[in-house]
Amino acid sequence: MIHDTIERWHAHLRGELPGGLDELLHEDVVFHSPIVFSPIRGREMTKQYLGAAAVTFTGGGAGDSGPKEGSGFRYTKQVLSGDHAVLEFETTMGGKFVNGVDIITVDAEGRIIEFRVMVRPLQAVHAVHELMGAQLAARTAAAAGTATAEADPVDG
Repeated sequence: MIHDTIERWHAHLRGELPGGLDELLHEDVVFHSPIVFSPIRGREMTKQYLGAAAVTFTGGGAGDSGPKEGSGFRYTKQVLSGDHAVLEFETTMGGKFVNGVDIITVDAEGRIIEFRVMVRPLQAVHAVHELMGAQLAARTAAAAGTATAEADPVDG
């Protein structure tokens, strides 16, 4: 089951999955961000964070989902077992090398029920925090129809 889900995840990142994240994520998915203390619960909120991460990590536009040519984002290793996957990635963000893993768990139907992101080194965590915060604030402001967001969606 996990093999099919991860193939669909990669197709999503390439913009080739009809239905996108709605197709992949369970309604009650739990997302663990490296920069937010509390887990993010539910498909809609997880889509917001994964969308912001796609832009932040890959240099894509607000409506894009996958790595852009020249962004440097790439998966370097993939370990799949049972209902779990660990995908190691590398990129450069704000001039800082970023190394991390996506840890994905699926249910019996192959929908993602847990998505956990871990990032290293410490300077990368700081870069992710700054850039993701800006991207989430912009998304929050756009959704609210305002020029700026009042709350920090990263520090929650």
